[in-house]
Amino acid sequence: MSDMLEFFAARTEAMVALLDELVRYESPTSSKPHVDRLSAHVGARCEALGAEVVVHPRDETGDLRVAIWHRDAPGRPIMLVTHLDTVWPLGTLDTMPIRQEGGRFYGPGAVDMKGGVVVALEAIRGLRDRDELPQRPIWLFMNSDEETGSVHSRALIEELALQAGLVLVMEPGTEEEALKVWRKGIARYTVTVTGRASHAGNAPEAGINAIIEAAHQALALHALNDLPNGTSVSVTRIAGGIAGNVIPPEASLFVDVRFLKASEAERVDAAVRGLGPTLPGAEMAISGGIDRGPMEYNAQMARTVEQARAIATSVGLELHTDGSGGASDGNFTAALGVPTLDGMGAAGAGLHAAHEHVIIRSLPRRAALLARILRDWEMD
Repeated sequence: MSDMLEFFAARTEAMVALLDELVRYESPTSSKPHVDRLSAHVGARCEALGAEVVVHPRDETGDLRVAIWHRDAPGRPIMLVTHLDTVWPLGTLDTMPIRQEGGRFYGPGAVDMKGGVVVALEAIRGLRDRDELPQRPIWLFMNSDEETGSVHSRALIEELALQAGLVLVMEPGTEEEALKVWRKGIARYTVTVTGRASHAGNAPEAGINAIIEAAHQALALHALNDLPNGTSVSVTRIAGGIAGNVIPPEASLFVDVRFLKASEAERVDAAVRGLGPTLPGAEMAISGGIDRGPMEYNAQMARTVEQARAIATSVGLELHTDGSGGASDGNFTAALGVPTLDGMGAAGAGLHAAHEHVIIRSLPRRAALLARILRDWEMD
């Protein structure tokens, strides 16, 4: 065991205590007062660790906070991205209480992603205690609406990421402690079809059946799938019609698209926008579009992973990699061309589920890896 790994292993009990403390701050995205309460608490902890904390107020969601160490030091910052909101409504602790069992810490929001916040805070604390905090800018971004798409935080994330030399997203690693080195991007569309109503018994030929038109469009959308190459085009909902004896004058399709490559996003987007009606007289409108680009496993990601793997080896850890069909704030930063590593947080499972948990032994291992990356990373 390396000296740094041994140091953080001795901090395991303290890390579990901090995780317990943060999980007890219930913080559903929808409750600004509760997210703000936790954000202020974490901000105060950062200040106690020597950070300057800048607050970016938000009216609709929790305020955003950025903790900054060594603002005026030379070089581009390393930016750690966390989020403090969870999917769990207030009162969940009453029905899903905190418990420890079999080396796992169970609780709402434990792995997604209060465990990641613990890893970030403890890595910086450890470097300070060891007098190894590097003279480089380090930014810790605290998001307040990640679970609902980062609508009110995306612009600031992107603005800051463009100034950074490396972004580390503190989303959970896999149960095997793998980093997320690819994530699919997302596009969403609504296809609205307008036909013409008519009595289904007396004059069906006088109507234009919007549901039949929508069915044609659903088949055309399905044909855009390229599953072997990571592109899925899924019609996930269909709605239409006004009564059982009326030719339906309207129908809507809801479409979810996932892709591994930006070129696939562009292909599907062009195809969706190029759809046209097949029934004479039918009309169509298309809304929506590409929500976030993919985190691609490209040459830059390969170089980033290679350096991270070398650092992990120096700590005494084996670095594993994986990916996800779901998105994170890392999609934003990677799509900007900023070197990004995701899944840097605690290992565990059960995100958004009743068995959500952190694997306790991963906490010191992740803190050691993060600390060494913060200390030793060489910018391109």
